[in-house]
Amino acid sequence: MEHIGFFPPHDGVSLGMLAEHLGAELADEAFAGVIIKSVAPVYRAGEGDVCYLLSTKNRAELETCKASAIICLPTLRSIVPEHVPVLLSQKPHTDFALAGALLHPQAMRPVALTSTPNLISSMAFVDPTARLEAEVGVEPGAVVGPGAEIGEGTRIGAGAIIGPGVKIGRNCTIAGGASILCSYLGNDVIIHNGARIGQDGFGYAPSPRGMIKIVQIGRVIIQDNVEIGANTTIDRGTMDDTVIGEGTKIDNHVQIGHNVRIGRHCAIVSLVGIAGSAVIGDGVQIGGHTGINGHIHIGDGVQIGAMSGVMNSIPAGARFAGIPARPLWDFLREVAEIAKRSGAREKKDGSAEHD
Repeated sequence: MEHIGFFPPHDGVSLGMLAEHLGAELADEAFAGVIIKSVAPVYRAGEGDVCYLLSTKNRAELETCKASAIICLPTLRSIVPEHVPVLLSQKPHTDFALAGALLHPQAMRPVALTSTPNLISSMAFVDPTARLEAEVGVEPGAVVGPGAEIGEGTRIGAGAIIGPGVKIGRNCTIAGGASILCSYLGNDVIIHNGARIGQDGFGYAPSPRGMIKIVQIGRVIIQDNVEIGANTTIDRGTMDDTVIGEGTKIDNHVQIGHNVRIGRHCAIVSLVGIAGSAVIGDGVQIGGHTGINGHIHIGDGVQIGAMSGVMNSIPAGARFAGIPARPLWDFLREVAEIAKRSGAREKKDGSAEHD
């Protein structure tokens, strides 16, 4: 196994116990005592590693695979070498994620910068009127403002800023350099390094004297089990709230404007920009580098391809892509037609040059 020291291997879990933890089927009980310590890709997995298969594309790599276990669909069992133990699963990707969380729990949240994260550093500033529950950690250089409330087991990273009146739930992680203003956070929220939450939104009224700033007096509401990536920004509402729904995961470098409402269990990839007052339904997936217009509605379960420009509302369950965004199959047909015409033109030009 290759480890560079940041996330050392687990002390060891038997394959039988891992199968029980995942709800997977161990294909051969003779391997139940095999010890699993870490995760790895198929091509370099070694003793103590577990990896996973989703298709036959890794078949060649399996010939030299030395993993201690492979998680795969029952239909792929036949391509796994006999010497490699197999965990049969109907959801191998999910089970691999669960295995990783079990084997490397310290990698599931931003790493604490101090060896005693559940203490308040003497180099941090906590206002006397702030209320911190038990086992809250505040690392060096962090600031907790007046009237702030922080729930049990939450950690505030080095240099983070928790503004006046901010409320943060239990077992949250606010990583180093993040700032949380004018916000209420639920439980088990993870905010990565450098994220900016609750600053004023981009609102101006044009006038003969130039752009007049519009007051932004709303809040940001972040519900339970939300994760927000590094350097992502979420503006507070103008007069209402900006809301991020339960279980939603937001990547790095995402911009979410004022009054945006995002539903539950959405996935938003890096460099997405969502303009003010857009409403995003539950279970929406948005590909990277997509721009979403303000004051539109994206229905539940919508999937939007990367680098799309969404100008208008999208009905629930639809799949859109392109600039401007349109139904996926329309977009793919147009791309195929353009490629076809381009190929024909190149062929014609080439023939003319030959003549």
